[in-house]
Amino acid sequence: MSINYKITHNTQYSYSSLVNLCHNEARLTPRSFAQQICTQSEFTVDPEPTSYRERKDFFGNTVCYFTIQHPHQDLSVTVTSHVEVKESQIDMDIVENIVWETVQERLHTDQNAEILEIRQYIFDSPMIQEMPELHAYAESSFVKDRPLIEAVEDLINRLFKDFAYDPGFTTVATPLAEVIKHRRGVCQDFAHLGIGCLRSMGLAARYVSGYIETVAQPNQEQLIGADASHAWFSVYLPDIGWIDFDPTNNQIPTNQHITVAWGRDYTDVAPLKGVVFGSGTHELSVSVDCRTV
Repeated sequence: MSINYKITHNTQYSYSSLVNLCHNEARLTPRSFAQQICTQSEFTVDPEPTSYRERKDFFGNTVCYFTIQHPHQDLSVTVTSHVEVKESQIDMDIVENIVWETVQERLHTDQNAEILEIRQYIFDSPMIQEMPELHAYAESSFVKDRPLIEAVEDLINRLFKDFAYDPGFTTVATPLAEVIKHRRGVCQDFAHLGIGCLRSMGLAARYVSGYIETVAQPNQEQLIGADASHAWFSVYLPDIGWIDFDPTNNQIPTNQHITVAWGRDYTDVAPLKGVVFGSGTHELSVSVDCRTV
């Protein structure tokens, strides 16, 4: 079964004084792969950019680069995408008996090209560094001879219960150690936690950014722009591929999660980043509308 979505993601910057020049990179175009097809995506910038181009980054994500070389005090970036998402074709009956130690050994000993490429997801990344706390938290889920899928499901269940969802506690720059200490955060933090735990056990895990379909309450209209970006993680099984896990919602994603980008952590997939030449402060507002069509 597949579901078709229309996603509108709008980012607005308002500056306290004129900005004379800005350079920006956006990773806001949903990916196309076996489980998902982005059939159309329109990228709109106001004021009109002086230059604009698209490329694929190291991980295969679409990067839209643009510059504005004239004075402006407001910036609006809107991406409207149509995406078809299918249910995963991975046979869970096959993978449910693969123990995690077997996966760990193959990731560290196999020399084929695919495994060698996957190894980058075992090591530290800018926002996920090796910490004894991560291994200590993970090891109670990864007991001897436990199937990998069962161990990861146990891990995200514990993260869901032990960590409070608190949008006001962290920012995109909050260190993972602070999240562990206070046991609070948002989807980005929980994805980083899950990845850090998996890597501490010698497993390969990557960060996934995207959206999740939200359903309006009975007898209520879905609010336009009320949705938000989301993040989760994937774990790699040799000969099988990547399997997604959403620790924020304690579930294995099906066809209600729309993938935009993936990488080692948030720094590889930041939705919008850039350099601004000007002075003063700014206000930021983001709205996302994700609905079936």
